[in-house]
Amino acid sequence: MVSIKGALFLLMVVGPPVGAHADILIGAAGPFSGGDTGIGDQLKRGVEQAVADLNAKGGVLGQKVAILPMDDACDPKQAVSVANELAARGGVLVVGHVCSAASIAASDVYADYDIVEITPDSTNPKFTDRGLPNLFRTCGRDDEQGPTAAKFIIEHSPAPRIAVVHDRTGYGKDLADQFVRSLEERHLKPVLYDAITAGEKDYSALVSKLKLAQADYLYFGGLYMEAGLITRQMRGQGIGTILVGADGLATTQFWAITGPAGEGTLITFNPEHRFDPANQAILAEFRADHYEPEGITFYAYSAVQAWAAAATAAQGTEGKKVAAALHAGSFDTLIGRISFDRKGDVSAGGYVVYRWKSGQYEMVR
Repeated sequence: MVSIKGALFLLMVVGPPVGAHADILIGAAGPFSGGDTGIGDQLKRGVEQAVADLNAKGGVLGQKVAILPMDDACDPKQAVSVANELAARGGVLVVGHVCSAASIAASDVYADYDIVEITPDSTNPKFTDRGLPNLFRTCGRDDEQGPTAAKFIIEHSPAPRIAVVHDRTGYGKDLADQFVRSLEERHLKPVLYDAITAGEKDYSALVSKLKLAQADYLYFGGLYMEAGLITRQMRGQGIGTILVGADGLATTQFWAITGPAGEGTLITFNPEHRFDPANQAILAEFRADHYEPEGITFYAYSAVQAWAAAATAAQGTEGKKVAAALHAGSFDTLIGRISFDRKGDVSAGGYVVYRWKSGQYEMVR
């Protein structure tokens, strides 16, 4: 394994000169601008390090791999545009996108151009439920994640008063609806079901509703920016409601917004593999570059690992052949030995409940 410093500049592709091309071009797609850059950076760092390590060992099928960073700002229209750009440049893989709506919107382009898409963070079931053969994910699904949170709350509170709020995105609304469905299966109904608009700053009206509803818990379907602001404003009004979020809060950017007000916030997230004994060497590589590989970093890295192994097995980078190899094989990655089912969902994983404490999220035991 090598540090990404120095070597990374040579790997990043912004626009190859006329008449030249990368040996093998892959995309890294996510929000590299806007309010969700904390998660986008996790994806980008994971892909960069994975490619640096691959190239240090000779690349894939004797060819070097180069990266095209693609900023979708978590916007579906922009995601379609960057997908078309990757196709025009001859890309064979995209690791991304982050936001489910962006992944779903761009996926038709990747299918049309026979490009493999592996997302480390798009959890909406619709992404893989459509049966497109070139789509995969190394993360779990909302219909696993929502029920995990509901089960935890009910098991730890005898008669919880639960409010449910989402950010109107495909990710947030589906997550909230999966959570509500799980509550209803246990004969519970939320005391409040509401929606916010992502990007707003003032959530005082919502906080007033939560106070009136006397909510013990607020289940939030959305990302860290809005969750952080809501948490801070709840505490500012003296409300002790515990916010329960999902993988979109697995970034220290959440704590940067809340500070100590975020103490006790609960989240569901995939198993954390950065502390596995087998991963200490790669953890040291990231930390040598002054980066803590939290959140989806290892899931993005593992997406590159699985694709590279499948391309080797297929003896080529043609999308259909690599997709077939991904469906047929199992692969050693930073998140363990994984395989994919017929839809493209990962075999490994499951969700774990974490609690924010002193600026870090820790597994609740």
